Amino acid sequence: MIIFKSINKLKEKVNFKANIGFVPTMGALHKGHISLVKSSKLKCDKTIVSIFVNPSQFNKNNDYKKYPRKILSDIKILRKLKVDYVLIPEVDDVYKNKKQTKIRLKKRDKVLCSKHRPGHFEGVLGVISIFFKNIKAKYIFLGEKDFQQIYIIKKYLGKKFKTKIISCKTIRYKSFAYSSRNQLLSKKDIYKGISISKILKKFYNQSKKDFSKIKNLNNVNKKISQICSKVEYLEIRNKKNLSKKINRKNFKIFISYYLNKIRLIDNF
Repeated sequence: MIIFKSINKLKEKVNFKANIGFVPTMGALHKGHISLVKSSKLKCDKTIVSIFVNPSQFNKNNDYKKYPRKILSDIKILRKLKVDYVLIPEVDDVYKNKKQTKIRLKKRDKVLCSKHRPGHFEGVLGVISIFFKNIKAKYIFLGEKDFQQIYIIKKYLGKKFKTKIISCKTIRYKSFAYSSRNQLLSKKDIYKGISISKILKKFYNQSKKDFSKIKNLNNVNKKISQICSKVEYLEIRNKKNLSKKINRKNFKIFISYYLNKIRLIDNF
């Protein structure tokens, strides 16, 4: 495994004409990340994993400072997985030009996380576009827990670059989605998260069988509000375009909520 601290060094040493997979992460690796790496290794000859806590996608500076960083344990995990290349760049190495930091979203896309975290996806698009320009991998692997993120990346960057976007199934612990932020939770809060996920999964399955059950969303919101500190949003949207034009085949449930001061997202 070769570790690069510079994007330019990576570009010099890696043959991008080969079948290469790319897994971008912000570190604090968990079973969800491991699943993405394994998907890349199955599909590609070589795999690159980046670890970069991207400041431009945090709309609150305190959230950026608190985000878990576990670089030594991350490297151990990646070595065990026999990853070929790891990129751990500094902020100045990624953002050499301030104009690169954000890409503007259209008004109709400012829903769900984009509405509640102003500037977040603009920052995500900014860093992914920089990676796409420099890391010319054949595939990029992204987890469906961040479903809106995949949708936004496909919509704004999918046609501009040759890298094919592969979305991968959310990995869960007792229905609760793995997330780096889970490392900031107490055991009590994790069990609360499990309870919330089970409520949502049950509601999804009931609505799939009988679409009229979708009207019970407010009752579900009340149940979840009694468990967590705050529900930021709980919405049902069309999984193809994130509009509110839904039916039994295309609906998806999206949630953002807080356990104490830790913000979590999920979808079913």
